[in-house]
Amino acid sequence: MSTLRKFLEKCNIDAEIAYDEPMARHTSFRIGGPADALVRPRTAEAAAALLAAARDDGVPVAAIGGGANLLVADSGVRGIVLSTDLLRGLGRGGDGSLYAEAGLPVVELVRHAILDGRAGLEFAAGLPGSVGGAVYMNARCYDREFADALVGVDYLDPRTLGPATAAVDRGAWAYKRTPFMPGGALSGALILGARFGLAAGDRAALEARAAELEADRATKGHFDYPCAGSVFKNDRSFGRPTGRILDELGFRGRRVGDAMVSPKHANIFVNAGRASAADMRALIAMAIAEARAAFGVELEPEVVMLGDF
Repeated sequence: MSTLRKFLEKCNIDAEIAYDEPMARHTSFRIGGPADALVRPRTAEAAAALLAAARDDGVPVAAIGGGANLLVADSGVRGIVLSTDLLRGLGRGGDGSLYAEAGLPVVELVRHAILDGRAGLEFAAGLPGSVGGAVYMNARCYDREFADALVGVDYLDPRTLGPATAAVDRGAWAYKRTPFMPGGALSGALILGARFGLAAGDRAALEARAAELEADRATKGHFDYPCAGSVFKNDRSFGRPTGRILDELGFRGRRVGDAMVSPKHANIFVNAGRASAADMRALIAMAIAEARAAFGVELEPEVVMLGDF
């Protein structure tokens, strides 16, 4: 730890730094052991400087957004966890577009769009997490996805660590797949912000639609306990949603320790008290195994696992 502290002191970047920081404070599951250091840069330049120094010194860095689709190991994360949480700028273009930095919560982006009478993001009302995380995974709900509204994404190039911008080519964006994910052309890049092209809309109608969708989320149990929303992706080749598959297997209310499947929706796994990452991972593995055995389908988790499991 002293070596890491000396490294960060030498970097001298504009950031908030916490040592031995419990990651349970930074994930929507409220699960996770300590990161050796949680670093929250205040500027894109500070993030670039940190990544460059860490590369030179061989210090491991894991980047996170709002922690909404993240399961951190009980043992925590060695090295640095870089959080974009403090990058929360928001800008409005004369063409009706909105630019949001990566750390801005999705709910704030949606609220600003609606207040401006701009349509195209209300589908994400009540969605947890940050803009950067939602862009990274092309977050989707209610038959809409972030790529539908995205115009461009600013990021740090994974090779040069210099700033770059990617236009959104829909050929490279699919159902919960983006160029920034493992295997993509921009894998390893740090998302800094995104521009959204939005059409004019009626503010009252947009507010009503957002309220309707938030109420639907509440009915499905999204807000009852700490959770990550849907744990598994849907696969159309299965012929029915993953939640229905798990319903047929009797998963509602199933639990391992305090890791529990919501009684209201079988694809929402929650922390019902003091769930450990091991508990949650075991419950996820149980669902995968039973779906495979009963129906021959291979469920794919949306949740990213970080740390040593």
